[in-house]
Amino acid sequence: MDPNLDQAFLKYSAEKLTQLAGRIEQCLTMLNEEQIWARGTDNENAIANLVLHLCGNVRQWIVSGVGNRPDARERDKEFAARSGVSGADLIARLSGTVQEAVATIQPLTSQQMAEMRTIQGYSGTVMEAIYHVVEHFSMHTGQILFATKMLTGADLGFYKHLRTAAAPHRETTP
Repeated sequence: MDPNLDQAFLKYSAEKLTQLAGRIEQCLTMLNEEQIWARGTDNENAIANLVLHLCGNVRQWIVSGVGNRPDARERDKEFAARSGVSGADLIARLSGTVQEAVATIQPLTSQQMAEMRTIQGYSGTVMEAIYHVVEHFSMHTGQILFATKMLTGADLGFYKHLRTAAAPHRETTP
């Protein structure tokens, strides 16, 4: 694989995880504890559960799976929790987890990205593991953004730069 392409993939993956974590953090600052832990039924997840789940997933797949560190994830607890973690604590956990993941993937080489790993019972390359995490993180970020809009009625403003055709913005892709 082209080393330049590998580095572009790793850079974009790190930037996307950081960006999405920032959007979740913004949502958490807009919500009170009741809203963070709100769920309509037992079949639904609270925003807090989704954040705990993202921390567990990123840590298991990237920090442990890619970074070869011990895996101590207890996935069922991520969804079973009904309280006990504040919005500020969720922000700190998410930020720390994403920073650790970014530090794990940034120095990877082309050869390392092609290495096989078995994570959570799934076998694939390191590159596939990173792709899985970014996709998974993005999906749950969308759920958190939607729930925040439903709970607050607020426009989160992430795409306000697109409201006028001439408005410049820093992103090359949304």
